[in-house]
Amino acid sequence: MLTRLRLRNFRSWADTGDLALRPITGLFGANGSGKSGLLHAILLLKQTSESRDRRLVLHFGDSSTPVNLGDFASVLHGHTPENELEISLDWELGSPVVVKDVANEDRAVASSSALGFSVSTGAANAGKPCGPVVRKMTYKVGQAQIGMRRNPSGETAYELYSDTPEHPQFRFLPSAGNPNPLPAPDKCYGFPDLVRACYQNAGFLSDLALAFEQRLDHIAYLGPLRVRPARRYTWAGAQPEDVGRAGEAVVDAILAAREQGETISPGHGEKHLSIERYVAEWLKKLGLVHDFHVVSVEEGSQLYEARVQRTPWSADMLLTDAGFGVSQVLPVLVLCLCVPEGSTVLLEHPEMHLHPSVQSGLADIVIDVWKNREVQVIVETHSEHFLRRLQRRVAEEEVTTDDVGLYCCGMGNGRSELTKLDLDAFGNITNWPSDLFGDEFNEIAAMTRAAERRKAQCP
Repeated sequence: MLTRLRLRNFRSWADTGDLALRPITGLFGANGSGKSGLLHAILLLKQTSESRDRRLVLHFGDSSTPVNLGDFASVLHGHTPENELEISLDWELGSPVVVKDVANEDRAVASSSALGFSVSTGAANAGKPCGPVVRKMTYKVGQAQIGMRRNPSGETAYELYSDTPEHPQFRFLPSAGNPNPLPAPDKCYGFPDLVRACYQNAGFLSDLALAFEQRLDHIAYLGPLRVRPARRYTWAGAQPEDVGRAGEAVVDAILAAREQGETISPGHGEKHLSIERYVAEWLKKLGLVHDFHVVSVEEGSQLYEARVQRTPWSADMLLTDAGFGVSQVLPVLVLCLCVPEGSTVLLEHPEMHLHPSVQSGLADIVIDVWKNREVQVIVETHSEHFLRRLQRRVAEEEVTTDDVGLYCCGMGNGRSELTKLDLDAFGNITNWPSDLFGDEFNEIAAMTRAAERRKAQCP
C-alpha cells in the first residue's frame, strides 16, 4: 500500500509536504487547485517505468499513456528552469525487502517491509528549459538509504552512495580497474549495468529497481472521461491488466476473469462469487439495474453483448439502452474487483454522470474492496455525497479514522496548498473549510431575500 507522497516543484505544487496516504484517500477542492497533479505525479513514474526507452528520464506522456503532461518545462512549478522537480513515494509491503552484502552474507545491509523511493531531477543545462537529468535518486529500505547522485568531479558523472544504520560497516567495494565515475541512471530509478562491473557487491541494486517497478505495476488508473458503451464487443482472449484509462477494456476484463475462474468473497465465511456476479450484485445495490451479464452473440463467436435487466419483470436489454449511469459506474466497479489484491487504484472524478445516491454508493464500493481485497483507493472528487457516506460509515464503525484520509486542495499566493481534514471517530470533520462544496447557506439566504422582495412588490 502507498503510505506517503511528497512533491516539490511539480506543476502548481511548490511543496506538498508529506502527504499520508490511507487505504481510502479522498482529495477534494475547487477546479484548478492541484488535486489532479497529485495523481498525475504517481502516473508519471508509472508510465516512465513502462517506457521502453531506458534513456528517457521521465516519460511525460503521449497518446498511449494515462496522462500527457507535455515536457519538463511544462511541469516545473512556475516554469522556472532553475527549479528541481522532486517526487517521493513510500510503500508498506506485505513481505520485507532484504538487502544482503555478498561480502558478509550472514548480515543484512537492510531488511524492512517499508520501501521508499525519491528522485530529484533538473534541467540538463542550468537556466535553460530543457532536460531533465537525474540529480539524485534514493531508495529507502527501513532506515537504510542507497542511491546515486551527481559526482562533483564531472557534469555528467555519477557516484553510488549509502547510509545503512543497521550495517554501518557496509561500503561499496570497487573492482580492480574501476572505471569510476559512473554513467547516468537508467530512466529516473534504475542503476546502470556498469555498476556490477565497477563494484564487487552492487548486485543487489537491480533488486531495488525491480521492487520499485513491481509496486508501480500494482497501480491502476481510471480517468474522468469514460467511453460510451458499445452494442457489441469483440473478445479474442485478451487478458488486460486493468479496464483502460477510459474504461474501454471493461468487457475484456470481465471475460478474462470469467475465463480464469476468478472469484471474490463478499465477506468472511460468505460464498465466493464470480467477478461478473459480484458486479451484478453491486449494480443492484446501487439501484441501477436488477441484473447484469455478458453473453456471447452465438456459440463459438468472438462477439459479446453486455446486457442488463432493469427490474425483475423486465426483459433483457443492451447496456447501451439502459441509461448512461450504468456504463459510467461499471468501469469503476470492474477495475476495483479485477486488479490484484493489494493494488492501488487511482480514480479521477468517478462520480461524473452519476445520480447523488449512486455517488454515495461509490464510497461503499471503495470500503468493500479495501475490507475484502485490501485494494487501496485514492479518489479525486467533487462529490459531497461521496464524502458524506464515508463520514457516515466512520460513525457506524464500518471503517476507522485510520482507514480514511481526507484532504482539501486550495490555491494561495499562486501555489497549491494542502489541508488535512480532521475526521473524528463519530464521522465529524472538525476543521471544515469554508466553501468546500460552495456556499449553500448564502445561496439559500439570497434566494429567500429575492423571494421576499418579489412578494413585497406584489399588489
